[in-house]
Amino acid sequence: MTTMNRRDYLRTTAAAGALAWLYSFPFSRKALGKPARKPNVVFIIADDMGWNDVGYHNSAIQTPNIDRLAQTGVRLSNHYATPTCTPTRMGIFTGRYPSRFGVTGPDYGQLIPDNTLTLADAFASCGYHTAITGKWHMGSPPEWTPRRYGFESSYGYFHGQIDPYTHHYKNGEASWHRNDKLVDEEGHATDLITDEAVRVISEERDKPFFLYVAYSVPHFPLDEPDEWTSEYKDVKNRSRRWFEASLTHMDAGIGRIIEALDHKGIRDDTVVIFISDNGGQKSWHSDTQYHGRYADKPHDQLGDNTPLRGWKGEVYEGGIRVPALIHWNGNLEPGESVVPMHVVDWMPLLGAIAGFEEQSGMNWDGMNLWPYFLEGKENCPERTFYWYTGKMTAFRKGDWKLVHTSEGGPDELYNLKEDPNEQNNLAATQPLRVTELQTLLTEVQKADRPKIGETK
Repeated sequence: MTTMNRRDYLRTTAAAGALAWLYSFPFSRKALGKPARKPNVVFIIADDMGWNDVGYHNSAIQTPNIDRLAQTGVRLSNHYATPTCTPTRMGIFTGRYPSRFGVTGPDYGQLIPDNTLTLADAFASCGYHTAITGKWHMGSPPEWTPRRYGFESSYGYFHGQIDPYTHHYKNGEASWHRNDKLVDEEGHATDLITDEAVRVISEERDKPFFLYVAYSVPHFPLDEPDEWTSEYKDVKNRSRRWFEASLTHMDAGIGRIIEALDHKGIRDDTVVIFISDNGGQKSWHSDTQYHGRYADKPHDQLGDNTPLRGWKGEVYEGGIRVPALIHWNGNLEPGESVVPMHVVDWMPLLGAIAGFEEQSGMNWDGMNLWPYFLEGKENCPERTFYWYTGKMTAFRKGDWKLVHTSEGGPDELYNLKEDPNEQNNLAATQPLRVTELQTLLTEVQKADRPKIGETK
């Protein structure tokens, strides 16, 4: 299928769900007595931000704008991503576990099947302008790029990581683009990504927008100007100083995004979401990548996931439980949601906000949690979640979590309510529970498929 044929097909199948929503918003605002209207959505995602790398988690890192959103919005304190970047983004944009598409780690090529409707497709089918600024990493150029998958405008970089100034991938390949065509631009990636977000918000248009803002930081390689590192003169480790400065730099960009909403007069009509794509990474160093620019700049201390166990790439809580919030000025009661949530839930939740309903054959793994943690509805069904990296597997049911390693080690069992930091392996004393979760894990894995073009 060509890009246009695919979009026409997907939008046709979505039309029935969208037509019913043309004139009204489906969720109640009774308490505030405000008129119903279709909201804009700004989805902001940081790259490799650990659990303790945000100010509102009592960190020393200065993130005043994120903190303000957390204080006046809903903090999602039990929010899960996947252990690495591509799978998390696949989960957000398909509503399905990434292993359903054979994606278990950072990946390239064609990752999203042509008959898969994405979150951007869903918004577009409901009358939204759709835009991405920042990291893509859900397919390779020139074919498998954002505009093929529902975005009207695209800007940023295609690969998994880039030098913040040259905007090149680690092997020297060009990555920076506008509307899926490579371009050369000067400036720090954080500023350029923010500039584009402000531009999209400031444009005059007669329809709402879905804006996906995918920052490159605090993913390595890090290189921050004095304007931001000067805030952390007392941080002795150089790479941690860059890391913390990069987050304050990003936070200032988020502040500019909020200011743009205020300036346009649409703050109250915009849902703002912020998450990290996975837990923090421990360290990184290379003598050759990025033309050797970082050979003498080892990143020996990066993220901070304390008190959670583990790092990016692992299925322990430190690798998958991330800072997250949702904010809708004047429309959501500030507070905290402890309802377990997975990135696959964003597709049905945001689809519902747009007025899109799941179509036959989509087989979403996520669920629309809006009635439970945003409107105060009680008795959310017991959640089950699944993670697979190729080397590690985890399955959660309620408070219980099973961890399995493909290297043949014994399964581990944790009660996350009593032991959120996974210090007490209960597998030996709870064999029936282990067997139950193993059986459920085997069943959920049956829907996994190989990557496009590959066979099992």
